Parts: sequence; structure tokens; C-alpha cells
Amino acid sequence: MRIGMILDNEFPPDPRVENETYTLSKQGHEVFLYCLNYKYNQRGKEKINGIKIYRKKTPKYFFSLSALAYTFPFYHLYFKKSIFDFINKNKIEVIHIHDIQIAKSVFMVNKKFNLPIVLDLHENRPEIMKHYDHVKSKLGKLLINPSIWKKYESKYIQKANKIIVVTKQAKQYYENTLHINNNKIHVVPNSVRETFYTNYKLRREIINQYEDKFVILYIGATGSRRGLMSIVKSLKTIIPKIPNIKIIIVGKVKSNSNLIKYVRKFQFDKYVDFVGWQAPSLFPSYIMASDIGVSPLHKNIHHDTTYANKIFQYLSFGKPIVVSDCKAQEKIVEMYQCGLVFKDRNVIDFSEKILKLHGDKKLYNDSSFNAKKAIKEKLHWGIVSKDLNTLYEQIEKNKSE
Repeated sequence: MRIGMILDNEFPPDPRVENETYTLSKQGHEVFLYCLNYKYNQRGKEKINGIKIYRKKTPKYFFSLSALAYTFPFYHLYFKKSIFDFINKNKIEVIHIHDIQIAKSVFMVNKKFNLPIVLDLHENRPEIMKHYDHVKSKLGKLLINPSIWKKYESKYIQKANKIIVVTKQAKQYYENTLHINNNKIHVVPNSVRETFYTNYKLRREIINQYEDKFVILYIGATGSRRGLMSIVKSLKTIIPKIPNIKIIIVGKVKSNSNLIKYVRKFQFDKYVDFVGWQAPSLFPSYIMASDIGVSPLHKNIHHDTTYANKIFQYLSFGKPIVVSDCKAQEKIVEMYQCGLVFKDRNVIDFSEKILKLHGDKKLYNDSSFNAKKAIKEKLHWGIVSKDLNTLYEQIEKNKSE
């Protein structure tokens, strides 16, 4: 089938989109991707790994205004014509929407085509929006209403032919709250392809830099809801017992952030490396240089029903993980015995879990072994993406009947 994916962001990078397009192409489908070009520095049309990419030049301020997508009509009206042309010119047979931000535009356009629609919910956007700083600001409270996003999310979940979610917990959430038939919702978790941990190049200087340290690694966004403050606060307890402790944060951190202010205030600079955002090709080197990977997310409806890519990246290299008790990631640790779980925002509990893994070599080695085994046998992309193929087999069957 000719699958038209609609992404409300630039591409690359997007690991989930990359993985899904890879799998669908491998199954013999022809994949076309509509995405945005904010910087005007990418080709309008391009072919990457067999995927035909069509980029819509989009004013950079639209990135900031996207939070108003369901407050004012201009956002969706702006994209209508280009989406129509993309579907029409490429003779798309199935539309695959990534997240709900641009969904209204697509559903408006599809009135002309009446094509099957797959709605791929990378996250519970209405719930996580409640925790964004710009949404909680005075102006944000006036202009951005997560409940309106929730209304449209519900509407488009009902209208779509198929729904994709990231975890079983998300599937259960939508079944319970919207009374959706469970055959309509398919679970396709975020994970890593085998090439991530079998075909990589190490940067020896990164490995050497930390060879005499006990390294706690965090990869990803650094907003307050990510829980990084719990990690740096734990240093007060950990340093006396693990003097060679080092925290590496691979992610963009503002120079005036509370995180950096805290580290400087308590003179923890030599124990924390803010290395900024790095190219994904360097992730294996940072992971190999580390001892423990962490995901200290604050507990909320969204975090309870999603996985962070980072936990699979850590596990694929045999690194035990320490995660907060958000339901989905807690379930991974419990099911595969690949690390420890601490109570969200409980700094003492986090410290104890780090000290336990450091001090108990058998526990550490068992967790490391289980981590690799879990990825190899149960959790790599080739396994967890099977429901994606099943979903499209069902659509193809329905089209032929």
C-alpha cells in the first residue's frame, strides 16, 4: 500500500518515525512522509532509506504557536492545501498521522478522499501539556486549554480507523476513558533497532574520560518534569559513599536553569557534567562509559502510560536502570529484573537505589545480564513492532473486501 505519514515536525530526527517507516518499507509498503521545514535548510523533496520525504516550509514562529493549534483555526488552515496536494499527488491509500497536533488539518482534508486513517499517539498530549511551563504561565492559562485538546483527541480517536499507542497502559487508559473497542488500539512501544547496539562506532575519548568514575547517565530533555533535580540532590548522600561518582546529563540545559543553579550553589560542578545535546551516534559511547542509566520522570497520567526511548537504549548495552515509579517503566523493571525502582521525587529513595546497585555486585551483574537478555529476546524493535504489521495487514484486508 501507499502509506502517507503526516508529521508535525522536522525530519530527521525522529526515532519512532524512522523505526516505523523502516518496518513498513520492509513489509513491502511504499512510504511517503509529509513533514515540516522550520529552518529552510533541508530539501523540499528527498529520499532517505527508501522513504519519499516531502517538506513543507513553515515559518519558525509556527513552532511556538503550535500550542494554539486548537485555540485558533489558523494553524490547521495553514497546512490544509499542502496536505491535500501531498495526498493527491502521491496517490496515498492510507493516512498515518503522528500525534494529534496536526490531526485536525488531516481530518479536514480527508473529507475529500475518505481514506483509512491511522492515528499514532506518541504521547498523551492533553495530559502532558498541563505540566508545560508555557501552559502554566498567566498567558498560557488564558490562551491554551488542555481540556480542548482532550476533546479533539477523543473526537479523532473515535473517527480514526486504527489507533497506535506506546504502552499497554496507554491502551488500557483509552479503553477505560473512551470505551474504545480493544481491537481498534494497537500497542507499538518505542524501542531500539538491533543496529543501535550491534553496529556502532565508539568514541574512545569519551570512554577514557570516565573510566575511573562511577557514572550515572541521563539522556534526553531536561524540563522539570523529567525529574533531574532528584538526581543532583542525591549527591549530598552519595558523594561520601561513592567519592568517584559522576552524573552525565546528555541534553540541552539552560544556563540559568534551577538545575545548574543548584549544582553551583552546592559546588557539585566536578560531579556533574552537562554535556549538552549530542548526536544520537554518540549515545552508545556515553552509555558504554556509564554504569547506571536513569529515568526519574515525575509521576503523572502521561508518564504512567509511556516509555522513554532512553531506557531501551541503556538496557541494550547491559546497563541496569533506576527509574521512578511511573507505571509503564516500573513494569519493565519488575518484569525483566533489570534494575531498581524508586518513589517519584524521593531523593533518599533514589540515593538508596544507586548505593544498592553500587554495593551489591551480584545484583548489579544480574541486572546487567537481564537487561541485555530482555532487549535481545523480548524488547528490541524487530519484536515489539509486530503489531504495526498486523495493523496494516488488517487495513489491507479491509480494503480488498
